[in-house]
Amino acid sequence: MSAPRLKATPLPGIGVQYDLVTREQRHLSVVAHRDGTRTVGVYRADDPDSCAQSLKLTGAEAGALIDALMPSHHSTSLLYTTDLGLVAERIEVGATSRWNGRLLGDTRMRTETGASVVAVLRRAEAIPSPAPDFRLAGGDIVIVIGTREGVDAAAAILGRE
Repeated sequence: MSAPRLKATPLPGIGVQYDLVTREQRHLSVVAHRDGTRTVGVYRADDPDSCAQSLKLTGAEAGALIDALMPSHHSTSLLYTTDLGLVAERIEVGATSRWNGRLLGDTRMRTETGASVVAVLRRAEAIPSPAPDFRLAGGDIVIVIGTREGVDAAAAILGRE
């Protein structure tokens, strides 16, 4: 079986559309919008030019789907955190979060949860190992590592409004 072909089409002012035809001849598309959102389209089997279902995803939802489709623990070059009882997760700082515009250290996340913030993704930039004086912003994706309980507690802290 040949490798699936992914066709990329620039959409000026919007982003890029990626099209894939599966081995079962089903047409799927993903529009990667410039703002980080994604639109997933599934086309009708009897008319591959007619979209049967469309789903809009936030950047964080798209990241979670990517993690589900291609779990990082399948990569031989990454730390097998689950074998150590640790998890890594992306947590979005909402626009209405009480932490929007405030310092990371003010969250007392490490002290309260034992989980560590290892990076913050902001737009197209990654900020590794942010210091306590790092100012969070709505839309930031905070990469947290810790126990399942610690990461869940960190998500609860960052989600507070």
